[in-house]
Amino acid sequence: MKLRYFAWVRERIGKPEEDVDLPAGIATIAELVSWLSRRGEEYAYAFENPKVIRAAIDRAHVRPDTAIGGAREIAFFPPMTGG
Repeated sequence: MKLRYFAWVRERIGKPEEDVDLPAGIATIAELVSWLSRRGEEYAYAFENPKVIRAAIDRAHVRPDTAIGGAREIAFFPPMTGG
């Protein structure tokens, strides 16, 4: 599965995207964020406050409890502000 990171999430992790093989049992965005935060210091820093992280599955914004089965791409980004 392709994971993409944007804005300060990308800066903290140190890469714009990666392909990962998810372990069994990762079924929702929230579970994916939890798993990612345990992958290393840079991921822990990027996902230290999961309530502010936004996600999109195949370019559609989703909630943390959304199932990720069948997703081709998941993107993570901080809250967006307008102006």
